[in-house]
Amino acid sequence: MMGSPSVIRHEGGATVAEFAMILPVFVAFIFGMVNCGFMLWTQLGIEHGAVAAARCATINPSVCPDVPAYAAQQAYDLNLPKTTFTLTTTACGNQVTASYPFQFRTLIFAPVNVTLTAMSCYPT
Repeated sequence: MMGSPSVIRHEGGATVAEFAMILPVFVAFIFGMVNCGFMLWTQLGIEHGAVAAARCATINPSVCPDVPAYAAQQAYDLNLPKTTFTLTTTACGNQVTASYPFQFRTLIFAPVNVTLTAMSCYPT
């Protein structure tokens, strides 16, 4: 015995069911893209801070006597602690290195910790 044709051909809830299946995937994808963008912005900030501080330490050290604080100030307003940056004098010149633990947040899983690093050396 076959069902009535009106029940078999009724597709009124198909759109809602498809939307309910796709929505969590779409939200997770958008959330991941935003997190990746923030991680890349932080990486760019610590790289810029390291480059600016190494250059300042070499060209005009009287302007920036506290090089790690200057580097943190130049890191695109990320409010990084000055302990993120270190200044050393090497064979290449004044070298500023940065290491920052970034916490990549996820919707379902535990947060993932990624260490972002940057290094810049400006010859003396």
